[in-house]
Amino acid sequence: MPLLDKVWMNKPVPVLSTAYFPPIAWFRAVAAAEVVYLERCENYQKQSWRNRARIATADGPLVLSLPICKSEGGPLPIARAEIELTKPWLQQHERALVAAYRSSPFFEYYIDEWMQVLHEGLPNLFETNLRLIRHLLELLGLNPEIRFTDEYRTEYPAEEGWLDLRESLHPKRSVPERWATKKPYYQVFSERQGFLAELSILDLLCNEGPDAISYLLY
Repeated sequence: MPLLDKVWMNKPVPVLSTAYFPPIAWFRAVAAAEVVYLERCENYQKQSWRNRARIATADGPLVLSLPICKSEGGPLPIARAEIELTKPWLQQHERALVAAYRSSPFFEYYIDEWMQVLHEGLPNLFETNLRLIRHLLELLGLNPEIRFTDEYRTEYPAEEGWLDLRESLHPKRSVPERWATKKPYYQVFSERQGFLAELSILDLLCNEGPDAISYLLY
């Protein structure tokens, strides 16, 4: 891993694991950065945001999960993780998104492009996520430089200018206060369920559209 360029040292540089339609907290960390490192040398971890996204439905939060082909013995490098194409996950995810967000203000502006990106990115998980992330960054008006790790390190010390979020942003852990959603926004089912925090960026975009960036920078 090369040393950080001096030009970036005034701002912590996030190191993030890849994610499928990443959570809002993931993008809050990116919104505050000029350069971001995506972890490309770790092993795939089950039940993480690497292949999961949480959305809001009429029945409460729902997790969309990408099925991953099993490794033939030993850990599976994230760069080699493949999506299981024999399972109808794409149709299931599209139906879930339509049911959850068809009445949201901005859903119709995004859904076709999201489905197109998913079709184009198959079957490699990392590359599919990367296409989605680049597309979502464009929609949000964010333009950080995306770099990739070239070795696995157990730690990226804060005193060296890093912001290591690979393990702290996880479905089974509370979001660090710094990256938690600070300002509630409109949600389709809020009258029934109240405000649901820490969902996929999909939720924020479908409900707030171009104004989503203001909730990331708040």
